[in-house]
Amino acid sequence: MARTRTGIVLTTFALIIAVLAACAGLALAWGGVRWQRATVQLRSRLDAARKPAMPVSHVTHTTHTTHTTQATYDAREIENLPSPVRRYFAAVLQDRQPIIGGVRLSQTGQFRPSEHAKTWRPFEATQVFTTAPPGFDWDARISIAPGLTAFVHDAYVAGEGILHAEAFGLVTVADTRGTPEAAQGELLRYLAEALWFPTALLPSQGVRWVAGDDSTASATLSDGATTVSLQFCFDSEGLIASFHAASRCRGVNEGVAEFAPWQGRFWSYEIRDGIRIPLEGEVAWQMPAGIFAYCRVRIQDIEYAFTRPA
Repeated sequence: MARTRTGIVLTTFALIIAVLAACAGLALAWGGVRWQRATVQLRSRLDAARKPAMPVSHVTHTTHTTHTTQATYDAREIENLPSPVRRYFAAVLQDRQPIIGGVRLSQTGQFRPSEHAKTWRPFEATQVFTTAPPGFDWDARISIAPGLTAFVHDAYVAGEGILHAEAFGLVTVADTRGTPEAAQGELLRYLAEALWFPTALLPSQGVRWVAGDDSTASATLSDGATTVSLQFCFDSEGLIASFHAASRCRGVNEGVAEFAPWQGRFWSYEIRDGIRIPLEGEVAWQMPAGIFAYCRVRIQDIEYAFTRPA
């Protein structure tokens, strides 16, 4: 009889564990579906805000019986820019390069959640950009700990900066949006990552360049009420090797925005669709205790959408 009771208890326990596991699986699946719906909505907002980019010149490409007219880069527009900036565009773009209106890419990388964390956590992400007006959405899955995944949207949409994170796509752990500080931080990120679609850095696309020395220049971009600037450093090949911002919002603590200098570096330049871009990079904060590198990324795939004149 004791053996029978023990068997019944073990069977019941096993059933309970199975039911709990099934419920957990359903919850995680629902979290993924819920997050994907939010991604679709956010990217629909991003797409709805798009308008035709300002073309420099036009060129007609003919392939068989299909005729496509696209706005293109004219190398004459960089003639009066600072010398390191001219070398940069000469190194990464070809004359008559179509102006990029949108980008879709996938990334892998590592993320460090705090200055005190010794372990880098792997992540995968997709990201979309629009260039007129500036905008993007970074949708990442970060493995914070065994069995714990953070879903993150870092975005700039219709002039609004957004940082939203959820555990398993179910429980909100961060939600910052709609403040001037958030807009400034996300537009700075857009300007730094425009190296992946460098026609967006042209003067005709809204960027103002100011000379530094033979290897530096500052770029300024405005979108609505938000204006940001970065100092770029150029290497011996004319490529952008690093950037620096004097101040960027790095979070909100007890309702107070916290700022710190922000920097990054890029390497592994390769040609994609005729455009020379960096495939790897790292960003960091300059903290009182030293440099805190928190994100390393590698581009896996990138796809461009080129603009058409209005």
